[in-house]
Amino acid sequence: MRYVAVSALSHPGLLRERNEDSLVIGPWTLCATVTESPQTLVFPLGTPLVVAVADGLGGHPGGDVASALVVRRIASIGPALSSEEAVRDALNACNRAVYEAAGGDAGGELAAMGTTVAGAVVRPGSLLVFNVGDSRVLAASPDGLRQVSVDDSPPLEPGRRTTSIVTQCLGGTRTYRAVQPHVTAESLSPGDRYLVCSDGLTDPVPTDVLDGVMREHDDGRAVFELWQAAIAAGGPDNITLAVVRVADA
Repeated sequence: MRYVAVSALSHPGLLRERNEDSLVIGPWTLCATVTESPQTLVFPLGTPLVVAVADGLGGHPGGDVASALVVRRIASIGPALSSEEAVRDALNACNRAVYEAAGGDAGGELAAMGTTVAGAVVRPGSLLVFNVGDSRVLAASPDGLRQVSVDDSPPLEPGRRTTSIVTQCLGGTRTYRAVQPHVTAESLSPGDRYLVCSDGLTDPVPTDVLDGVMREHDDGRAVFELWQAAIAAGGPDNITLAVVRVADA
């Protein structure tokens, strides 16, 4: 029997006062809280299993509220995410829900709150990768890490490796704005691994360092070492990540 092992961790980093990231693994959510040791969950491969990270927008009110709202909605409908269309519909519904929770057209204390989201739906034989914003999904293979999500960011200026600007997110504006979710299908076989993470990992830690950790470690140890790499790089932002592995029992 094939199964899916998911190891995850969420931490505020060294410079932020609070954690505005949230995480969903199947029915389990971790919302704007802190873990300092990886949590590992194992599921039989069958019913669609969603794993996603939501990164509340810094500099906006209610980033933690927006990210928690999104992962809880995704958790509630995760088993129904069986197609690309279903995933797009869910993300569009999340976008509307964040806008309405922020007060809608009337606005309020949470006006313009928003969040990015990135994740994967694991199905027998295939994986649906999705994102809105700059949180990422990367595939780990013998050839190295390969980004399968699509950053919603403007072109980088010469000499810059990262940017904090996003061109679309869920919510994030005082007037309603539709989004165009990125959703792609990937084939899936035993041994395949994916890294789902907020930019609190990928911004400070170069890709070659991420790749080296993923080559050397699996599951909870990989998550711990990736988190440590982000902390060693200064931990400038919230750090949330999950490593997804498909295997034969």
